[in-house]
Amino acid sequence: MGPLQSVSPSGASRKALSLFEEFKNFAFKGNVIDLAVGVIIGAAFGGIIKSLVDNVMMPLIGAVLPGEQGYKGWAATLNGKPIPYGLFLAEVVNFLLVALVLFVFIVKFLGWLMRAKKEEAAAPPPLSKDQELLTEIRDLLKARGPAVATAEKVV
Repeated sequence: MGPLQSVSPSGASRKALSLFEEFKNFAFKGNVIDLAVGVIIGAAFGGIIKSLVDNVMMPLIGAVLPGEQGYKGWAATLNGKPIPYGLFLAEVVNFLLVALVLFVFIVKFLGWLMRAKKEEAAAPPPLSKDQELLTEIRDLLKARGPAVATAEKVV
């Protein structure tokens, strides 16, 4: 028997299939898919906030502040090279707005939703007509006391 005949092609394909199955089970779990969707939505959300900062907030700040280009023109010169700290300030404002919106949405809004769901789950559902009648019967029997229960046992 030669060395090529001793290697079983079915063993290698089984290992590859097993590896593929493991990867498929990992990759298509709900958590991984949810995470991927969250990252994509987060990137899109970041683009919206960046546009808000670049196109709305910073031009308003630039209109109030002196200078031809507003904050974009803010730069320090060191050894003849400009250091545009105005652009850095725009990024700081961008970060602060993203952080604020995420705080309001995640901490406040989702916290409010979670509290509302807990309160909703904590409140028992209204009793059906049968349950109301059984509750009344139970309460009447409790009100009569143990004498009725012992009289029933005797009979």
